[in-house]
Amino acid sequence: MSTETPVIELKNVKKNFGPVEVLKDVNFSVRAGEVTALVGDNGAGKSTLIKGLAGIQPYDQGTILFEGNPVELKSPRQSSDLGIDVVYQDLALCDNLDIVHNMFLGREKAHTGVLDEGAMESKAADTLTSLSVRTVKSVRQKVARLSGGQRQTVAIARAVLWNNKVVILDEPTAALGVAQTEQVLQLVRRLADSGKAVIIISHNLQDVFAVADRIYVLYLGKMTAAVKKSETSQADVVGYITGAKTQEVGV
Repeated sequence: MSTETPVIELKNVKKNFGPVEVLKDVNFSVRAGEVTALVGDNGAGKSTLIKGLAGIQPYDQGTILFEGNPVELKSPRQSSDLGIDVVYQDLALCDNLDIVHNMFLGREKAHTGVLDEGAMESKAADTLTSLSVRTVKSVRQKVARLSGGQRQTVAIARAVLWNNKVVILDEPTAALGVAQTEQVLQLVRRLADSGKAVIIISHNLQDVFAVADRIYVLYLGKMTAAVKKSETSQADVVGYITGAKTQEVGV
């Protein structure tokens, strides 16, 4: 587990939508080589926090540090340029394209005006191999023919392909079967072990405890807990999620 300066650190972040205070002085940090889980009930503010990191809905107040340096995240481009990538629940994949073209969508490699299919195929295959992915038979398979777990794998591999430092996964195991969930969780763990900072948003505490190093809990816009997984229990986390328990945020 890493003890270095957090890749991302939020200090006293606030976000309002009209008179509604959605994020209230939120503190949050993410370290390289770790899986950080963000949990909370519907309406707790998880999506707003992540959209702020993605530059989609900038925070109204607070400090954002990236590798110890103050930054602004006012647009998705700023977030992307720093190396922050979000894999949303809908995955944003094109069913009519194969794995290679999905992984390079919008960033295709070309040579003398022609797509460099060989270079893209090789890079896509190398990325999947680096993540020890064995569930995909060919990078030329159409995404429409992939299972839910395979599609999630492609979306995660696309984030890795571009050397992102932070990969945010929004409910990565939603609607997956037991075997596919296990495959995705193993991939998430390998992603962190390769040195990435991984944020996982999930309602499934069993998945969270299977893969996370640290757990942050939002309750009605406030960060009510920040704990190491090894020092808490599912019962405690349920208490933080429901507001029955609270804890000083400081890890």
